[in-house]
Amino acid sequence: MNNTRIQLISGPRNISTALMYSFGNRKSCHIIDEPLYAYYLQLTGADHPGKEEIIRSQSTDPEEVIHDLTKDNYKKEEVFIKNMAHHFIGLNPIFSLDFKNIFLIRNTTEILTSFSKVIPNPTIADIGIKKEWELYNYLIEKGDNPVVLDSGILLENPKIILQKLCKLLDINFQQSMLSWNPGSRKEDGVWAKHWYKNVHKSTHFKNQQSTPRILRENLKHVNEEAYIYYEKLLDKAIKA
Repeated sequence: MNNTRIQLISGPRNISTALMYSFGNRKSCHIIDEPLYAYYLQLTGADHPGKEEIIRSQSTDPEEVIHDLTKDNYKKEEVFIKNMAHHFIGLNPIFSLDFKNIFLIRNTTEILTSFSKVIPNPTIADIGIKKEWELYNYLIEKGDNPVVLDSGILLENPKIILQKLCKLLDINFQQSMLSWNPGSRKEDGVWAKHWYKNVHKSTHFKNQQSTPRILRENLKHVNEEAYIYYEKLLDKAIKA
């Protein structure tokens, strides 16, 4: 079967898992959760929760992973691949030209305040926003036409934004994308227990009521640089 292969490239502590669940609710779509995570941990030695279990759960050979993503004959019409931008370290991203690409972004102040609760002193490399900008420009230069999606805009207008997204991906919008059952999914990576607690409680896209995001002093210099790349990509994002 000739599948429509859609690659999400996101930063951490975004709504990437909710978006994966949204696509997973399409009857025509097979979803894949962060297939390059074990490769990234093996390469960098990054100290993430459940690190050894993650490395055991997936191939750490990027060529094998990429071959499977681009060559496997999936049984459904569409394949949605959730990838993290910072997992692309050391990779030639040319394989992304085989996919329809979505860059998912979020205000970097919000990312850093959330991510630093799990990873205490994140760098700009850890949150992937600079890498997203680099990958976006690489794809543009290669003649690709990637879509940029801002999570804040999506959460304010989920139906409108998803309808526009589907049109840009040349797939039909399905009402089932707007909600999902609470709890885990069989496609979740083994890291779900460390990172997916909130999305497992959710049933749809919804802005969370939260306290003001107060950035720790030692992260302000990271955010100053990161926010520049966020604004560059935000300028390209789908608007309601």
